[in-house]
Amino acid sequence: MKYISTRDSNAVPVSGAVAIARGLAPDGGLYVPQYRGQGAGGREQDFPAYFPADLTHKSYCELAEDIFALYLEDFSRAELAHVARAAYAGGAFPPAVAPCVQVGPFTVLELFHGPTCAFKDMALAALPHFLTLAAAKTEQAGEIVILVATSGDTGKAAQEGLANVAGCRLIVFYPAGGVSEIQERQMLSGGGHNTAAVAVRGNFDDCQRGVKAIFADVTMGRQLAQAGLSFSSANSINFGRLLPQIVYYYHAYAQMLAQGSVKAGQCIDIAVPTGNFGNILAAYYARGMGLPVRRLICASNENDVLVEAINAGHYNSRRPFHKTASPSMDILVSSNFERFLFEMYGRGADALATAFAQFAATGSLHIADEARRNWQGLLYGGSAAGNAAARTIAAVFAEHNYLLDPHTAVGWTVASNHYDQAEGIPLLLTATASPYKFSAAVLKALGVPCGDLNGEEQMQLLAEHTKTTIPAPLAALAHSNPRPRQKIGVADMGRTVLELLGL
Repeated sequence: MKYISTRDSNAVPVSGAVAIARGLAPDGGLYVPQYRGQGAGGREQDFPAYFPADLTHKSYCELAEDIFALYLEDFSRAELAHVARAAYAGGAFPPAVAPCVQVGPFTVLELFHGPTCAFKDMALAALPHFLTLAAAKTEQAGEIVILVATSGDTGKAAQEGLANVAGCRLIVFYPAGGVSEIQERQMLSGGGHNTAAVAVRGNFDDCQRGVKAIFADVTMGRQLAQAGLSFSSANSINFGRLLPQIVYYYHAYAQMLAQGSVKAGQCIDIAVPTGNFGNILAAYYARGMGLPVRRLICASNENDVLVEAINAGHYNSRRPFHKTASPSMDILVSSNFERFLFEMYGRGADALATAFAQFAATGSLHIADEARRNWQGLLYGGSAAGNAAARTIAAVFAEHNYLLDPHTAVGWTVASNHYDQAEGIPLLLTATASPYKFSAAVLKALGVPCGDLNGEEQMQLLAEHTKTTIPAPLAALAHSNPRPRQKIGVADMGRTVLELLGL
């Protein structure tokens, strides 16, 4: 399979290795799989078909290897088996990797059992192995400099995945004051000798724009090349970050089959608390491959730019920005929404390039009516403010003795508004982070005052109040030695990269 850009219909398709090594297409677009040929009824097929009869008997690593092989044909099965085992079978995850549990009316897919207790681990455990293989396949000399913009979880997960990986350096940018205390402590305490984390005065969108501007800086690119370095990304703009996320939706369906909450071939709905649109886009890809999914529910907090785009066709980033108790969703420019729009525009790169040129100039674009019609009945958008999500945290704990983090609580709240038990359609809710990463917000929702307690003390109080256990990676923060925080302006991001690289 080759890869094409969302913005240039005339660009030469590239291999999976090139797409992963580059991260972002030269024209500023995102790499997407090229059509594979004709599907049923002569219709062009977007994605490879995959729904094995022995789905329930496949391990997580076997599913990962199969799905990786469908998209990365320039990688050998042995290489992909190595990636899967190194990512998921090395002890960083429990045997179930991403277990499903039944909580009230919903099946909850717990994606927070990795080394940083957030769903980003699921992809970033595999990405470093993809990157090193891709660098070798593209004969890329020197080191890869990986830049990451994070709204809280990607940064630490990237540090864990890339710590001390030969041939890679990692620089993480996160919004100062825009992540939880525990998230910041994780980033400043983790990583190897090859990683750095820098706070930026601004929000996640500022960080993301800054990183994209660095990628587009031709002069800086020459400086890196002269030093034997090249840029790539660990954000979900990199298809190598998105691909592993498809796997856990298949794994979830297999568990639902085994648990008897769904019958073979029966459709499910999937609700996803959404920030940068990568997690829900992976569910869309899984559906395109044949996973029985009826509809996708995109859940947002007060920063509901995606809800307006989905429901009204107006994608507008020039709107008030809200700092919320679910900071990983505090995003006004959702990069992966471009990949979804590419599909809804009938893979019309030229039309999309025009639309995003308008978006870059004005911060707003009107989505064509035909594109919107293409997602009718498939994609639903809804938002939940912080007070509604807090009530959900309290209610779910009181009724089911189950703790939700603020992001998953947004997903539960929105899913409840779209769920009709009489329809008989099982609903899968993705739980994206451990509640202990947001102890202060969860304690507040439960009506437990935490005063001036620090992050570690808040976690301990939450454990005592709920009689639950602090995850080991977060409990270990009490013994960590965080680096001093470096805080810069958005305009200083490029200079900071050069300084950290010694250029």
